[in-house]
Amino acid sequence: MVDFQCKRHYNWEDFLEIMRLLRAPGGCPWDAEQTHGSIRRNFLEETYEVLDALDRDDPVDLCEELGDVLMQVAFHAQIETEQGRFTMSDVVDGVAQKLVYRHPHVFGTVEVENSQEVLLNWEALKRKEKSQTTTADAIEAVPHTLPALWRAEKIGSKTAKAGFDWSSALSALGKLEEEVRELRTALEAGAPVDEPHGVREELGDLLFITAKVAQMSGVDPEDALHRACDKFDGRFRRVEAMANRPLTAYSEAQLVELWKAAKKEES
Repeated sequence: MVDFQCKRHYNWEDFLEIMRLLRAPGGCPWDAEQTHGSIRRNFLEETYEVLDALDRDDPVDLCEELGDVLMQVAFHAQIETEQGRFTMSDVVDGVAQKLVYRHPHVFGTVEVENSQEVLLNWEALKRKEKSQTTTADAIEAVPHTLPALWRAEKIGSKTAKAGFDWSSALSALGKLEEEVRELRTALEAGAPVDEPHGVREELGDLLFITAKVAQMSGVDPEDALHRACDKFDGRFRRVEAMANRPLTAYSEAQLVELWKAAKKEES
């Protein structure tokens, strides 16, 4: 049993003390065993649960899930505190310093006309802060752990700001059609998927340019794909409901007709 006084309401200092005690001798064996790597997935899962609460506009769940994300932040900070590398106080100070530095139109003398100028200033200050002297540096700084479509969209946005871009989304669509042809060639060749210009490479190129078309059209590719997944789910349910025998017993042509019927019923 640790030395701690339970309360009806806890503040910020109490929260950090609870995190410290959980990992201290006499605390929780599970918490004490954790490392950055072992709880890495938890951080991601809690973040997605926040997004789910946002999408459902559920303030009760949102409050709880934000707390879970905050717990993950404090957990990682506590591990670092124990290793003597930084503390939660350093985390708070760091982000506060960043906010002041990147908002010179609020905390300094810079004047801006609109939010677009704010974003341009933010990007310029960020690159200076991170010692990014080229667009290639900025691209490399895009987290490799982002969902691939999101990462591709961010890379396309950064190269566009440097002037490396198609004239329109329709122009980029021509490149997408080219990549479809190259993927078809790779599939027809029947070679190993991981060879140069094989299916994996050509499929990656196709997805990358698809994300570029989305970025140029002002569409979030992750959101577009999620919506497509939801649409497919609903349509497939109708296909199953219409079928009078297992789907494996249908020919490809018959499945296509079922799909068309489900689509027609949907509209």
